[in-house]
Amino acid sequence: MNPKNKLLQKLEHLDALPAIPSIAQKILSLKTYTDEGERALLELIKNDPLILAKIVGLANSPLFGTGRKILTLSDAVALLGTNRIKMIALNFAMQSSMIRNQTGVLNIQRLWQHSLAVAMAMDAISSFMPNDSRPSDNEIYLVGLLHDIGYLVLKYIDPKLSDKLHARIADAPGTSLKEIEMEILGGVDHGELGSVLARHWNLPESIIITLKSHNTPEDKLDAGLDQLVTMIIVSEKLLPSFAIAENIRREITSEEWQSLGIDPLRENEIKIKVQKLAGELAKS
Repeated sequence: MNPKNKLLQKLEHLDALPAIPSIAQKILSLKTYTDEGERALLELIKNDPLILAKIVGLANSPLFGTGRKILTLSDAVALLGTNRIKMIALNFAMQSSMIRNQTGVLNIQRLWQHSLAVAMAMDAISSFMPNDSRPSDNEIYLVGLLHDIGYLVLKYIDPKLSDKLHARIADAPGTSLKEIEMEILGGVDHGELGSVLARHWNLPESIIITLKSHNTPEDKLDAGLDQLVTMIIVSEKLLPSFAIAENIRREITSEEWQSLGIDPLRENEIKIKVQKLAGELAKS
């Protein structure tokens, strides 16, 4: 059977994919801009040892360089901010539900590092964008952290095909990811797989469309979603092969910067900021 038909056949039965974790559902429903919502978020995290350990561990990483030991969730929130805590907790809960085992060619820890780096790069890029046109922080972090979750979908539904894909990516650094996914997956790409999961989880339509389109930016989107897609693409070009290999070309065009409302002459400034973040994250 053609790899594309095989994958699509499996995805026709969405019960083959896990339901969205209950803690993720609860986090999504919280209005964390209110005191009540923030307290509820912290209570959820305190009651989930794995998420709590992930957040406190991240707060102690060289990425944030506090110079002091972060021991409590309250200290981590003061350092990272409630919104960032919310998105990290949400992403970790979602990714964890997709992991049946840690074995295989795809390195789960490196995928997490890559996803976090892209989300933080998008956040850095947004600080250079006009205030009235940049996407919301929630959208930036959520699509940044989830943009490659399609790799976990593939690993979940077909571990052997996942291994074949990532082995091919590693063995062919001069070949574009799009060509490799066409060869191995028969036309389905990891963006489409991620969007199927996002729809299964009833995530917002803007997230579903962005996950599907970030690997095929030639597909026309409305202006708001096009910005999110461009932010992912630019972030990955600023972070070539960080943590996981995707064979992304590095050149960022003037048109890409201008579509974000950023002067192309600021590219080096942004690049230095993003690559410093990546260097610190790599030490974590």
